[in-house]
Amino acid sequence: MHPKALLEATADLVGLVLKFDHPADQVVSRFFREHRELGPRERSTLAETVYAVLRKKLLFDHLSPSGVGPKERRMAILGFHGQRDFLKSALSDAEKRWLDNCDAITPEDLLERHRHNLPEWLVAPLKAQLGGEFWALAQSLQQPAPLDLRVNALTDKRPDVEKELALAGIRSVPTPYSPWGLRVDGKPPLTKLDAFARGAIEVQDEGSQLLALLLDAKRGEMVVDFCAGAGGKTLAIGAMMRSTGRLYAFDTSAHRLDALKPRLARSKLSNVHPAAIAHERDDRVKRLAGKIDRVLVDAPCSGLGTLRRNPDLKWRQSPESVRELTVKQAAILQSAARLVKSGGRLVYATCSVLPDENEAIAEAFGAANPDFEVVDAGELLGALKIPKAAGLCAGGEGGTRYLRLWPHRHDTDGFFAAVWRRK
Repeated sequence: MHPKALLEATADLVGLVLKFDHPADQVVSRFFREHRELGPRERSTLAETVYAVLRKKLLFDHLSPSGVGPKERRMAILGFHGQRDFLKSALSDAEKRWLDNCDAITPEDLLERHRHNLPEWLVAPLKAQLGGEFWALAQSLQQPAPLDLRVNALTDKRPDVEKELALAGIRSVPTPYSPWGLRVDGKPPLTKLDAFARGAIEVQDEGSQLLALLLDAKRGEMVVDFCAGAGGKTLAIGAMMRSTGRLYAFDTSAHRLDALKPRLARSKLSNVHPAAIAHERDDRVKRLAGKIDRVLVDAPCSGLGTLRRNPDLKWRQSPESVRELTVKQAAILQSAARLVKSGGRLVYATCSVLPDENEAIAEAFGAANPDFEVVDAGELLGALKIPKAAGLCAGGEGGTRYLRLWPHRHDTDGFFAAVWRRK
């Protein structure tokens, strides 16, 4: 595609995404469906430019007024993913001079907000938790996340899949913590691989894999994934169970559960039972009260631990939306806890970095439910032989009570998990 046409298409897409009417990934997908003429390279340029604009929106908002032309074009130029010479061939002389001036600006020339590119309401709780590490986190959130795969332990071994990917020209390395994970270079067309078609691999962040490990479901048990969504953790749990026992995948969205069906078919699992529920107090839930060995509550959350993948969330969430979520999280956790039998395990998890959605929910639940005792997440992971398990955790006297993953420390999404055993 001619550089000028590509820049125009990119600006159009940037303008649509910056309306924040819908999640960015949905807007991008719809744009690509409506523009079938775009090839893989053009699609990559458009998508990566959009995400660069979202990651550095405050900086680009600061720089764009000094340019010329429509704002969405200026934002697209600043975030353009590609060679500078290619981009400049689409620019006027005035735009080239403006871009050179923008490129000459150093971080030392900028205000804090234009360096961290985070909404102010989010900065305070992050600085309170991280102190001087805040800037390392802010920098990491402006980078794309790595692509992690989970090898299906029911059917395949990680070293074998690593070799298979290499033969297909895809370099991967074992993830540092999860025994199932492979980290892949770039963004190869995984869906075209035999390993994908036969269910040997699934795309899943290493942090998400660690949540499934914390549940540590055993063969023959009764297990519930309470907020299963599209089922990434469900599939990992089912493989841990060696496709035995009974694994319920509950969610209030039948649409999300529909996305599980093709993945489930590829996985070769026969113990998974997806079920749409009306709410956390559904009759299906009541019938299983006190009968379940292990329950995972991967609660609906702000998603602010996934900003490397979903940078629009920092502009689409707010303190008010987080407060609404915490009410829902507490209610879901309390309802799910009713399922757990004596001696059973309950895991509460989010992909948020905010204490209000994490430690505050866990501590309130513990105080209100003396029949549940906290299980140290660091000790659980250590018993599973997870490398450097203590460094993945925080809280409590030993500093390992909760799983607490950070993008800048662990190169995973931001995750939290608390574990209890019912007395």
